[in-house]
Amino acid sequence: MERVQKGKTVREFFILCTICKLHPLDSYHLTGPPLGFGEKYSMSIPAKFGFTDKVRAHLELLDPVTWISVFPCLAGGVMASGAMKGTLHDYLLLLAIFLMFGPFGTGFSQSVNDCFDLELDRVNEPTRPIPSGRLSEKEGLWNSIIALLLAMGFGVFLGVHIGGVRGMVIVASIFAALFVAYIYSAPPLKLKKNILTSAPAVGFSYGFVSFLSANALFGDIRPEAIWLASLNFFMAVALIILNDFKSAEGDKDGGLKSLTVMIGAKNTFLVSFAIIDVVFAVLAYLSFNWGFIIPAIFVLIGLALNLVLQVQLLRDPKGGISFMQGAVDDGFGHVLGKSDVQEHNTFLRFQIANNILFLINNLLVAGMVGLKYINK
Repeated sequence: MERVQKGKTVREFFILCTICKLHPLDSYHLTGPPLGFGEKYSMSIPAKFGFTDKVRAHLELLDPVTWISVFPCLAGGVMASGAMKGTLHDYLLLLAIFLMFGPFGTGFSQSVNDCFDLELDRVNEPTRPIPSGRLSEKEGLWNSIIALLLAMGFGVFLGVHIGGVRGMVIVASIFAALFVAYIYSAPPLKLKKNILTSAPAVGFSYGFVSFLSANALFGDIRPEAIWLASLNFFMAVALIILNDFKSAEGDKDGGLKSLTVMIGAKNTFLVSFAIIDVVFAVLAYLSFNWGFIIPAIFVLIGLALNLVLQVQLLRDPKGGISFMQGAVDDGFGHVLGKSDVQEHNTFLRFQIANNILFLINNLLVAGMVGLKYINK
């Protein structure tokens, strides 16, 4: 069985060949001479994919590279509890909450987003499973439903297993995160249409409730945990603001009000950097106030390093801190992704440095909070 793709450019043809694992010289039929990247032609490609291809497409729809994004918050929440023991039981609980928020929870948010954003993805990310034709819209919907049910099932299991107020916190957190993930992409609310609703939604689901749930998994939620969860919320808000660089063109055409569309690239950097710097400053103040002097000094060092990088980026939003490009190309790029949009590529370079600095300091302070309660 074959289907004919009409009006494709040579660039689009090579993208489709990559997706379908076809050799560009012998796996197509062209009508009309493809003389250049702008020339149009018709071509035929296989319409059916094998079982392995389908499985890969379903996994890609769940966007595995995003699953790890919740782990630092989960790790911080567990460390701040000071109550996890090195037993098989506790390690299995940690695995369960990671599966709940990672592959199933985050996977659901990515999958349902692709289902509702098909037209935008045809512009911004045409190689995604649904716009590329590797999965039908119905298959994408089933992918979302299964991920949703698995996340809810794990939430109920953990809630019943832990019991009490802590169990209720876990169930309420995952159900709230899944609901926010749905209305983030689905009409009529479609929170992602405006940065004033989309960024807090991401911060809530990825940063706040994941931290609190992991804390409740092993111990009572204390004021320090709420403070740290809140800082993770604002850090996620700041980073998602910058992440919108990659889809600025499609957002503008689709009527989405990302900050980049509304105020431009340089001002978007300014807003995000201000939030990030306040997060570091508050973390340093809290650390000092809680009696953690050495961690407070480390946080201030992290803030100073971030400020140096931020000044360079503000001077050159498209090419700043180019010395970090190797990390994007050769290492972290496999997790964070790569981009042809210059401002987004700059953000990726900054994100690597910022995430390392915040991760180290966040876990250091969370660990000190946990030690504080272990000793009591």
